[in-house]
Amino acid sequence: MNTHQADNPAADDAPRLSIVIPVYNEAEVLPALFERLYPVLDGLGRRYEVVFVDDGSTDRSPALLREQFERRPEVTRVVYLQNNFGQHAAILAGFRVSRGEQVITLDADLQNPPEEIPKLVEQLDAGHDYVGTIRRKRRDSLWRTVASRMMNRLRERITHIRMTDQGNMLRGYHRRIIDTINQTREINTFIPALAYLYALDPVEITVEHEARHAGESKYSLYRLIRLNFDLVTGFTTWPLEVFSFIGMLISIPSALLVIYMLLRRLIIGPEVEGVFTLFAINFFFIGVILFGIGLLGEYVGRIYQEVQNRPRYIIRAVLEQKSEAENS
Repeated sequence: MNTHQADNPAADDAPRLSIVIPVYNEAEVLPALFERLYPVLDGLGRRYEVVFVDDGSTDRSPALLREQFERRPEVTRVVYLQNNFGQHAAILAGFRVSRGEQVITLDADLQNPPEEIPKLVEQLDAGHDYVGTIRRKRRDSLWRTVASRMMNRLRERITHIRMTDQGNMLRGYHRRIIDTINQTREINTFIPALAYLYALDPVEITVEHEARHAGESKYSLYRLIRLNFDLVTGFTTWPLEVFSFIGMLISIPSALLVIYMLLRRLIIGPEVEGVFTLFAINFFFIGVILFGIGLLGEYVGRIYQEVQNRPRYIIRAVLEQKSEAENS
């Protein structure tokens, strides 16, 4: 048993299945997760590992993860990140240290029932390299459900990525997909979308969804919008193209309006009528311009972050059991 910086273990000692679970301040729900998760995986009858990634938790989550590692060290690994880097960065860290030929991601809050894992394993065994999931009946709050559906429709219209339920964390990946994602160097990325792009034989299945077991959701409306901005700006320039087209459509009548007003002034002379209409038109143009500047700023911001070339996450330590090859 040792604590060290992350390295890739020997392939001959690798489990067949890896479960990657990001954890951030989930002390209230972790005991129930442990109680339900391990019996399901034990029942699969194959070598597996559970990779918990603590994303800089400030509650008792790190201690609970260590205790679980000490109870089941042969199948448990715990990755501690230095700070809170976000859910997707935590998953990427889990991908980096995972060893299984099949990898399944799972939320720690039990909204994704662990009992659904065999369904994904079955699809991966059937040869699918990416398994997406659709929640049969969502147990989220009304505002989150509506906002998520709106974002789904927007994303489907402006990208070539077709995911029925992009917000569900329960997903399965073949090792080839994981290795390709690990080679992707984007600072901000959306893992399910990348997997869809890289997959040769993707599939979606319906799974159950439960209400959060305890605690509060870490995804606010702002974070949901922020995530979808990253998704859109990371996979398409369509918004810029649309805005350019809108700018062209507005510029032509605007030029005609200026010519018309100039001719009226020369022919009729100064007049006060229509001032408020002009103000309204002017405010509309200003709003369009400001929106365009903000949209352009999103793309410039992505360039800025890529140029910085900062690491997406920093692994502080990994709890894992030494393999026989390392002990010899």
